[in-house]
This record gives sequence, C-alpha cells and structure tokens, in this order.
Amino acid sequence: MLAVIKQLVKDHSICVLATSRDDRPHCSLMAYAANDEATEIYLVTLTTTRKYANLSANPAVSLLIDSRGETDRARVQALTVEGSCAPIADADRRERARQRLVAAHPHLGELLAHPDGAILVVTVTAFLLLNGLTEAHHLTLA
Repeated sequence: MLAVIKQLVKDHSICVLATSRDDRPHCSLMAYAANDEATEIYLVTLTTTRKYANLSANPAVSLLIDSRGETDRARVQALTVEGSCAPIADADRRERARQRLVAAHPHLGELLAHPDGAILVVTVTAFLLLNGLTEAHHLTLA
C-alpha cells in the first residue's frame, strides 16, 4: 500500500493544508513538492500569514491530497497526511527543497525569493488512504 500512497503524492502537486491554533482550524490550498520517499513534503508561505502563525504555535498539521476531477466520485482517492510542519533551518536542505518546489511549480519563484518567504517541511508521521467510499488503509511511519 505504501507504493500506492507514494505514487498518489508524486502524481499530484496541490494539497489542502490544515493548521490549528487555540482550537480554531484553518485550511489553505497549497502547492507542494515531496522527497522521493514521500516522507517529507515541502511548502512555501509568507511569514505574515495566518497559517504561519498557526504553525509557529502548533506544528501538528494534516494535508489532504486527492484525485477528484480525475475519476468518478465513487472511485476517488483521498489521502490524509499527518505530520509536523516547521521552517527548514539548514541552508543546504532548504535549497534542495527550493529546487524541488521550483521544478514542480515555476510560478512560485517570486514567492520563494520574497524576503518574508519561508520554506516549510512537513515530516510525515502517518497516512490514511481512502479508495472510493469504503476502503481505508492507515499506515503509521516509524
């Protein structure tokens, strides 16, 4: 099942990021890129956003990656990614993430170069894959 999950992550590039602060959820549509193992997902945002403030207070996040619009609704795949999100502090690691983001999303160049831009990494702890309406697979990463 991990191979199916990795392929879903690689085949898509847009997700919904869910953050929370003081028990108030917030969702953001985000462009993303992932490492080859799909254990790290890279995002970029401005440090002046609500999502960044939420992440600073509470790094626990979930992402939703799905196949709607690609198949009939009875066969849609929906992948919930659980993890922890933080800005990438290491310059070399940040540059590798930046390169992946630019390769997947050339239009993000301006945001990635913005002085208030922050490259984030979601370190994945678990996946929940829904295939259609009733088939669910949960995978916790060690």
